Amino acid sequence: MKILLVEDEPGVASFIKKGLEEQQHEVQLAYDGETALQLLEGTAWDMIILDVILPHLSGLDVCRIIREKLHLATPVLMLTALGSTDNIVKGLETGADDYLVKPFKFKELLARIKALVRRHDGETVPSRQLVFADVELDLHKKTVVRAGRPIVLTSREFLLLEYFMRNPNRVISRTEILENVWEINFDLGSNVIDVYISYLRNKMDRGFTRKLIHTKVGMGYIMQSS
Repeated sequence: MKILLVEDEPGVASFIKKGLEEQQHEVQLAYDGETALQLLEGTAWDMIILDVILPHLSGLDVCRIIREKLHLATPVLMLTALGSTDNIVKGLETGADDYLVKPFKFKELLARIKALVRRHDGETVPSRQLVFADVELDLHKKTVVRAGRPIVLTSREFLLLEYFMRNPNRVISRTEILENVWEINFDLGSNVIDVYISYLRNKMDRGFTRKLIHTKVGMGYIMQSS
């Protein structure tokens, strides 16, 4: 697998690069965001590992450019020493697929990479569209429409809605959402899930009389039309 590693700390960069190359991955290293963007032009990558704190151009800015200007769908794993909910959400909102808080064990990094590649390359869907109540979700175009009104979602919100629509009228626990939407084990003390449910509910239910996403106190969440 061809991996672009963007990390400005020489020790950390060397540790990750050596470990990945021992796993038979091809790794190109960039020490700053501007160099990373240059390497992204005209070259296809299977994975981008991106530190948040970089000289000149932050990892958040680089990720935003990757998604909004370069329009690349390449999986992005963000590395950060900032583990608060707000910082995690900021990273995911710029288009990152996952985050890993420093310091971390190398086997955890490998597990995250494998999960992202599996999701990106191995995703198969039985049908092009999911429909629930007045909501239509197009899995190919990555679009959502409710009652004829387009709903703009981030990539993580889209995955969350997709999981709800594949499991309608059933209470889904926070743990189940973590395991199936993120495919990794987050700290259950974090309220990242609650933040994203709030984002999704605000976009999907605001302005509509019938609410679809409900909270079951002490149990989780459910998507139902009544």
